[in-house]
Amino acid sequence: MKKQEFIAAALTAFIAASLAACGSASPATSGTSASGASSAGGTAAPVSMDQINLGTDYTDIKANLKFITHRTDLLDTDFAEYIKDFQKMYPNVSIEYEGITNYVDDFTTRLSTGDWGDICMIPTTISKSDLGEYFISYGTEDTLRKKYTLLDNFTYNGQSYGMPSMANLSGVVYNKKVFSDAGITTAPVTPDEFMEDLQKIKDKTDAVPLYTNFAAGWTMTAWDAYIDGTATGDPNFTNAGLDEGKNPFSDRGDGTGPYAVYNTLYEAVSKKLTEDDPTTTDWEGSKGMLNSGKIGCMFLGSWAIPQMKSAGKNADEIAYMPFPISVNGIQYAVEAPDYCYGINKNSSKDNQIAAICYVKYLMEKSGYAAAQGGMDCIAGAEMPDFLKDFESDKIRIIVNEAAPAGKETLHNDINNDSELGLNVSGACAKAVVQNAVSGGESMKDLADEWNKAWASAQESNGVTPADYTPVPAAASSIAGN
Repeated sequence: MKKQEFIAAALTAFIAASLAACGSASPATSGTSASGASSAGGTAAPVSMDQINLGTDYTDIKANLKFITHRTDLLDTDFAEYIKDFQKMYPNVSIEYEGITNYVDDFTTRLSTGDWGDICMIPTTISKSDLGEYFISYGTEDTLRKKYTLLDNFTYNGQSYGMPSMANLSGVVYNKKVFSDAGITTAPVTPDEFMEDLQKIKDKTDAVPLYTNFAAGWTMTAWDAYIDGTATGDPNFTNAGLDEGKNPFSDRGDGTGPYAVYNTLYEAVSKKLTEDDPTTTDWEGSKGMLNSGKIGCMFLGSWAIPQMKSAGKNADEIAYMPFPISVNGIQYAVEAPDYCYGINKNSSKDNQIAAICYVKYLMEKSGYAAAQGGMDCIAGAEMPDFLKDFESDKIRIIVNEAAPAGKETLHNDINNDSELGLNVSGACAKAVVQNAVSGGESMKDLADEWNKAWASAQESNGVTPADYTPVPAAASSIAGN
């Protein structure tokens, strides 16, 4: 199955203009700089990323790069190997990684100083309109998308300021043996079926049916990632259903939509199909617990697959399935970018060029995506073997549509003003767990509160919400068709 790109026109063959092999080549003379970024309020890269030929161009450039990352677990392993491999082509470029555990909060504060290093994983807290204040543009989206996918998250005014490290699929990571021991032979496709399966796991095994990982905090944002295309089948739901739709969190009555996602968590917790005390969950420990069969499943992106496989002796028991929601008999999985690479606009020109070369290496040559449970964000890349179960007539992989022109920041603005923190803080999922445990507000009460906060934010941003009925993606617009 080929990976999905929502591009209106067919891709044309693209032949990169060659650059001089030596580090003294002048990108400006070849017309390859990311023109337009400066006029858009940002800083143009010395060379457009698509124009660089790895291992041929800029091989004698000298630079000392500092890379800020959230992947503290890879500092002495994978990242060290990538540096060695990259330096075979670029021997005069040194790279130092710095890992930050509480990445989003700590690095967002540090980012404002401007003196943080050369490459980072762009925090989700950065508004599109502010990208040019911190990062260089890799080039124009129109040019880059001929080779790379999923550029929308950090593209503004036609300039791409962030390149995706990999693509994730939305779904559920689970232990096959636990499900089998509970007598479950087919994956659940609706919330009701899922609840029945969790009850079977509780009744017939010693495993925790669903582990919330509530205490980690950031893990709760995973639930927000399911509420758009995954829960509705509609690639445009974020734009039309959330941002401009009326009461998007209300119960649709058919087991689909945002309400059905959060209610799945509410029901599981209230029926005691999760850990006894969510405040004592252990993220690092949960990996080994899932691997050994002490946990049935967890709601996380596909990036979690290799971490669960490597956490014990039972890698073959770790599998991945779509979120248990069906729309007209079809399950949907959204393909979305993981963290995106950003390059400091305050870095020197040579450091910027070297950083672009390293980001290009990471995306095209390192194997990082497959090793971390994702897919390469390269046009036409194949589905990795560990996600082959998603190649089914009953499962469709879609990509959420980009915001309409002129409304690139609308979603972030509404999200921030509502203080719901979708895909940022996990506030909604946290509230679900807290109230399901305490017996406080019902799921309907929570949804009503969210609708009220969202409507107020819509009004503040000039939106008059209207009723919206999701339009599920047709088979002709999915990956591989």
